[in-house]
Amino acid sequence: MGMCSSCESTRVATAKLILQDGRMKEFPYPVKVSYVLQRVTDPATFICNSDYMDFNGVVYPVSGDEELLPGKLYFALPLSRLRRRLPADEMAALAVKASSALMKSASGKCRCGRKHHLDDGALEIDSSAVSLRKAAAEATGGRVDRGGSRRGSRGKYTMILSAIPE
Repeated sequence: MGMCSSCESTRVATAKLILQDGRMKEFPYPVKVSYVLQRVTDPATFICNSDYMDFNGVVYPVSGDEELLPGKLYFALPLSRLRRRLPADEMAALAVKASSALMKSASGKCRCGRKHHLDDGALEIDSSAVSLRKAAAEATGGRVDRGGSRRGSRGKYTMILSAIPE
């Protein structure tokens, strides 16, 4: 009694799409990218998989024939960013936008009345990367301690933006 098992057992892994305005659309079923581009997003956008986004890496679109996969995080970006390098400040802005959308989505109440919250670790970052706060600080010119050797070597920053299954 009071364990809220009914709402936790009904959760389904969804494909999450962060739109340009910061809203998030969830798809609990397989949906083709071409369908999403026609019906959900602005026509002047493309969809990219957050798993393939790196600091200063080139942003590539997901093919229209592919499906959005459950448990993955995607971004709808303007065509002006297509096949263009993604600077650290833009990557940090996208990470903040995704984190905000995930927090809004996860903070709703279920039928049992219990409020569900998403942990601060809404964005998964691999062990060779800096934390989201440090990435944002670096992108905005703040001082960042990278740890490791102090002889001027720089760490490689790779951020993996994907949803954490609840």
